[in-house]
Amino acid sequence: MAPSAHDKDILRDLGGRIAVIAALPIQAERRRLVQRLENLEQAKPLISIYQEPWNELNVNGELDLHCGDEFCRGIELGLRRTLYTWNHYQGDMIVGGEMIQPLCIRDTGFGIQEDVDIERTDPSSDVVSRHFNIQISSESDLEKIRFPEVSHDAAQTERDFQKRCEIFDGVLPVRRSGSGGFWFAPWDEIVRWTGVQEVLLDMILRPDYVHAIVDRLVSAWLHRLDQYEALGLLTRPAKELWAVGAAQIFSEVSPQMHEAFALQHEARWFSRFGWVSYGCCEPLHHKVDIIRRNLPNLRRISMSPWVDFDKAVQNVGRDLIFAWKPNPALVAGPTWQPERVRTYLRDHLRQAMAAGCVVEVHMKDISTVNHEPQRLWEWAQIASEVSAEFA
Repeated sequence: MAPSAHDKDILRDLGGRIAVIAALPIQAERRRLVQRLENLEQAKPLISIYQEPWNELNVNGELDLHCGDEFCRGIELGLRRTLYTWNHYQGDMIVGGEMIQPLCIRDTGFGIQEDVDIERTDPSSDVVSRHFNIQISSESDLEKIRFPEVSHDAAQTERDFQKRCEIFDGVLPVRRSGSGGFWFAPWDEIVRWTGVQEVLLDMILRPDYVHAIVDRLVSAWLHRLDQYEALGLLTRPAKELWAVGAAQIFSEVSPQMHEAFALQHEARWFSRFGWVSYGCCEPLHHKVDIIRRNLPNLRRISMSPWVDFDKAVQNVGRDLIFAWKPNPALVAGPTWQPERVRTYLRDHLRQAMAAGCVVEVHMKDISTVNHEPQRLWEWAQIASEVSAEFA
């Protein structure tokens, strides 16, 4: 079905605003900053803000959706969120001047759907508490992990592409695009099937069983990647792409066990890519050496806000990008203390830069801003000002 005139008018107006922003000289400046950091040149710390609590951020109807068609509403949501971010807490975000039509890729998955009990404290929030019901408890259960089959629905891609072209004709160019990469965190999936406490104990009690689980899942991931490459579904060859992943559940696992049960298996995947960004919400300040040893194409390491920061900056040093995560609790508490934020950011960045680190600041995992969106806006302004002190 062709988009209605009403929906087209809305999207073309939003697209026009994006086009104006994308043409600003600041976009080229920020692309140069990203390139400097990826080349491991110490420069102004880059500020990124994402994984925000959208349910708390809408003010003056800026995020309200007005399109009627579901396809158009999906596009509208992305455009409105981009404009909102740019207007209120852009940090060093880059806005591109084209509309992307993703390839319509079908994937049969790993054969197991998580069986989970959920508790909510805020019905409007995506942040929930989960209890995972066990589906894998012995080697005989491993066959439940299937190898995904991937296909490209070229006809659907073309239909959606033509819709976007019709909508944005003369406003934004439209380009088809495959996948630019994957979030690879096999342990995030494993614990959903085995139970968290159960599988961590099994690393001691039944190590061969745990190795078998990880080996099968990584093999399934590689089977998927082989198909993406064979079908031309990646934006570029894997050796020209970043691989991003983590083993977040290993926060309290020793370096030796992290190496044995995660890194030595994960290396099979990461070796297929050009560069690796490793880590997320786990403290890795005492594991940098084993990550380097197992992932020789490591370029970025990302760490929890609760790391031993002094050890982190000393161990990361000058030859990796240090993606530091400030504590999101600073925007979530009962009172907003902007000067505390400024001192916190300045002290940490001063210490990291003095150690020679190439720093990115990733403000993420923001569960709440206590229903005061302005906190996030002000946090971004403070972060930009502090970051500029280290340009």
